[in-house]
Amino acid sequence: MRLEGKVAVVTGAGSGMGKATALRFAEEGANVVAFDLNENAAKETVEEIKALGKKALAIKVNVSNKDSVFDGAKLAKETFGGIDIWVNAAGISKILPFLECTEEIWDLTLNVNLKGQFLCCQAAVTHMLEKGGAIVNFSSESGKKGTNNYQAYCASKFGVIGLTQSVAKEFARSNIRCNDICPGVVRTPMWDKQTADYAKKKNITVEEVMPRFENNIPLGKLCSLENATDLVMFLVTKDSAYMTGQSLNLTGGSCMY
Repeated sequence: MRLEGKVAVVTGAGSGMGKATALRFAEEGANVVAFDLNENAAKETVEEIKALGKKALAIKVNVSNKDSVFDGAKLAKETFGGIDIWVNAAGISKILPFLECTEEIWDLTLNVNLKGQFLCCQAAVTHMLEKGGAIVNFSSESGKKGTNNYQAYCASKFGVIGLTQSVAKEFARSNIRCNDICPGVVRTPMWDKQTADYAKKKNITVEEVMPRFENNIPLGKLCSLENATDLVMFLVTKDSAYMTGQSLNLTGGSCMY
């Protein structure tokens, strides 16, 4: 187990990428702190972790609120003695034409996806200054190339890449590494909720959505949760000890820059 004795905080740990990451960390020996706005979902993740015989803590956290984030980080440290790893997986996505994007949708998306990662990075760095650590942010393929109907999401994910590079450069000498992952389409609950909207915007059937994505991916298949957690593991272990400030594509070849 590569994370034996480590303490890992995972945001958005109640579902999707965050939950898969939290479970993977537990399997690798880490004590896991599950942050999620949906406290019941975080608790469900923690129960699954405890069923593996591992230690975990669920905390209701609103990543766009500084007090909520910092209070959660403080409780994590008090419970497990420190924070070695922090993964920012919480996020939202709205599919709608540019002229239909309201200020409210724009603000909500940027508050969760970008401000949320900014606040979480601040909390992580605060607790890692003494002995170092690894931060992994989730950006997106949409953080590398813009696309229609995703204006707020793209803007937030482009911002995450800049945030990652800034944090990485400023705290490299403190042995704090910060990298981000840019996945393509991953079949998560977030995508399940928006598949119908995507189909409507593209004037196709719901059943055509995922095959359409697959046909546009050189490797011919979607990114799996296992693909994502494999890369997260790489970024939080000594295998990537000489990497910081990097934005790694996980797109099956659909984005190569």
